[in-house]
Amino acid sequence: MRTYRQYCAVAKALDVLGDRWTLLIVRELLLRDGLRYTDLLAGLPGIATNLLADRLRHLERVGVVSREDAPPPVATTLYHLTPRGQALWPVLKALGSWGGPLLAEAAEDDAFQGHWLALPAETLLADRLVAGSHLTIELQAEDRQPVTVAASREGVRAVVGPAGRPDLRLRGPHRAIVRLLAGRIDAAQAAAAGVSVEGDPTLLGGPPHRALPPGAA
Repeated sequence: MRTYRQYCAVAKALDVLGDRWTLLIVRELLLRDGLRYTDLLAGLPGIATNLLADRLRHLERVGVVSREDAPPPVATTLYHLTPRGQALWPVLKALGSWGGPLLAEAAEDDAFQGHWLALPAETLLADRLVAGSHLTIELQAEDRQPVTVAASREGVRAVVGPAGRPDLRLRGPHRAIVRLLAGRIDAAQAAAAGVSVEGDPTLLGGPPHRALPPGAA
């Protein structure tokens, strides 16, 4: 294993997580834990299959990822984050918030997947929703996998999957949805950009006008 050989917690963390693709593998398992190798490959556009296998072996060695041989009818290997890996959630959120302003320079053909909406949605709506709100919002970018954001007294949490009967449902182009969540455009502007709004958009709360955070494009 390559190492900076520095008695510094940041350097030690980068010894484990600093290689290309490593944190994005963690992102996939944070959003959708219990993934097959093919699920990870599909969720990481551009990664070579041998590189993914190498990174997974490394993350297993350092105690961030574990594997499970699932019984029939699944009968395949599933990858999970260990508690040590799950502790990286605030790290990923902080990195995404820091990188939000860079999305202004994102190319139009940058890859995007629906479940990536969970990170920016949780971050942005935690700022916008009234403390103690009890509501559910479903987000679906284009025809991709939906994301459900649930607000309660315990806070705001986004999970991958449909909501059933949400209080508010937003469907449409992912860039416009994220800009609406960030308060950079209003509901009328979002509708003009192709976003379908089912429910009361004022449930989104007051606009934070923040830079766009993790996973948004």
